[in-house]
Amino acid sequence: MKSRNVVKLFFSTLLLGGLSTLVTSFFVKSDVYLEFMKPFDWFELLGVFLFFLGLGLVFSIISQMGFFAYLTVNQLGLSFFRTFWPWLQVAVVVVVLFDLVYFRYSIVENSSVMPYVFASIFLLLFGLLIARIKAKQTNKRAFIPALFFMVVVTFIEWVPGLRTSGGDYAWLMIVPLLVCNTYQLLILHRLTEKKQA
Repeated sequence: MKSRNVVKLFFSTLLLGGLSTLVTSFFVKSDVYLEFMKPFDWFELLGVFLFFLGLGLVFSIISQMGFFAYLTVNQLGLSFFRTFWPWLQVAVVVVVLFDLVYFRYSIVENSSVMPYVFASIFLLLFGLLIARIKAKQTNKRAFIPALFFMVVVTFIEWVPGLRTSGGDYAWLMIVPLLVCNTYQLLILHRLTEKKQA
């Protein structure tokens, strides 16, 4: 990939992360905005905007680090495990989905297991959808790596948000992570393909 494309990917993903967190904050943290609407305090409101925008930029950078780490891990996996690598990726996806339900539930006292089940199902369905799109845009072999990235890497990036008390920051984090990871995965082959003469 040319350095120009790397810079383009970095800044476009950064922008997506910031904007998606800002939009999510309107729904998840609406009480914070309403606090400065009555009476209207534009200075404090601007501070809240900048805070959530900055938070989104941080989440975007986490997403980008995870993406480039995965590209490295995938190449190492292909080198070491060869034809067994796709099956190993599927096994790790299953373990991660189980971990999201069982171990997260066992850490949080007096909580229902259902939110973790729904989160696991949603992450799997979203990963399957994006993996299918990636496979259609490139080739069938891209399905499992794309699924692995969307489920496993997104989960690893999401762990700090899952450890916070309450669900607000978990929501604030997962939305930009999914947006940024989806964008990076689906744009990569367009940035790396050689143009036909």
